[in-house]
Amino acid sequence: MPKRLPEDPRLRGLISAQMSRRNVLMGAGGLTLAGLLAACGTGGTGSSSNTSASGGLSPAADLSDQEKEVNWANWTLYLDYDDSTQTYPSLEAFIKQSGIQANYSEDIDGNDTYFGKIQGQLAAGQDIGQDIITLTDWMAARLIRLGYTQELDHANIPNSANLLETLKNVDFDPGRKNSLTWQSGYAGIAWNKEAVPGGLKTVSDLWKPELKGRVEVLDEMRDTMGLLMMENGVDISGNWGANEYDAALEVLQKQISSGQIRQVKGNSYKEDLISGDALAVICWSGDITQLNFEEGDKWQFAIPEAGGTLWSDNLMVPIGSPHKKNAEALMNYYYDPVNAATAAAYVNFICPVEGAKEAMEKIDPELVDNPLIFPTEEDLSKVSVFRSLEADEETDFSNRFQQAIGN
Repeated sequence: MPKRLPEDPRLRGLISAQMSRRNVLMGAGGLTLAGLLAACGTGGTGSSSNTSASGGLSPAADLSDQEKEVNWANWTLYLDYDDSTQTYPSLEAFIKQSGIQANYSEDIDGNDTYFGKIQGQLAAGQDIGQDIITLTDWMAARLIRLGYTQELDHANIPNSANLLETLKNVDFDPGRKNSLTWQSGYAGIAWNKEAVPGGLKTVSDLWKPELKGRVEVLDEMRDTMGLLMMENGVDISGNWGANEYDAALEVLQKQISSGQIRQVKGNSYKEDLISGDALAVICWSGDITQLNFEEGDKWQFAIPEAGGTLWSDNLMVPIGSPHKKNAEALMNYYYDPVNAATAAAYVNFICPVEGAKEAMEKIDPELVDNPLIFPTEEDLSKVSVFRSLEADEETDFSNRFQQAIGN
């Protein structure tokens, strides 16, 4: 058997907490990763709602047998890509193997902003134009709780048995009835190695005078606030409250108002690293590895001395999707260890599939010991999961974070 992710309480917490990689606010009652934008549609096709006799939403009729297509919305730099052909090789292989046309779009820049675009159609049970969406644990929890996702047929996804044991039974989706992990990863700090030759060790290093106006932080509340609270000595997975949150928020507000922080962004912070507008960032681990590969090894990622955050993103089928079986075929494909390793070799986030490490030995042996894909016990000991929030905390903390960053 390949080496599994360690049975570390922090890793188990990754699953049981309802937040993660791209997180901002709101959870179930008012979380604002999903909260911020109002609900206008995103070009979905259905105009009628699917409502059951009991008043709940009913899944759309599955047209997979007649319509051999599947549409997948994901984050940027989150699937293997060939610049020369401008295609996604593993996805092209799926199309050839299955006969299903897979249409892939990098539509997700933040959980909140994306949810704001699709919320109205989801609430009406309409087709949003996507058969798979990829959202972070806490936002996945919200969609599942609201009935906005379809229950998966695991008979169509036999490779789902390869899901790492530590990720199989999460509290927001017991038995993984409505979701499967796409990737996991860390939030930490990164810097331009040439512009910051001494490097950075702590979040406080971002506030050095020479970096003024060239720092960016994530618009995901749990990642940015998580790192700020850990810098203040707070165990973010433990018992903390408004006082600890406020102290970190005060730091954030000060750095924004002083001009130390240039912008607060989602995935698009990578563009500012490339342009040089940003020299140091709070960021997501795999993004920096990808940028170094594509742009010439210009940046360094590190888990801060006080610790980083741990998160997961999840594949789900929206309630109005008319191609659920095709979506399940695509999920099954990427849960094959070879295909999982192929994707992981490009995205450089923590791979959730058993057997992928062994498969990686043939695909790219240099990555077998890459701790950003197959984490070490030492690295896992440095990261924590932002604890689950009560509904009133979720609303309060999220709203105040949004106010602080100017949204």
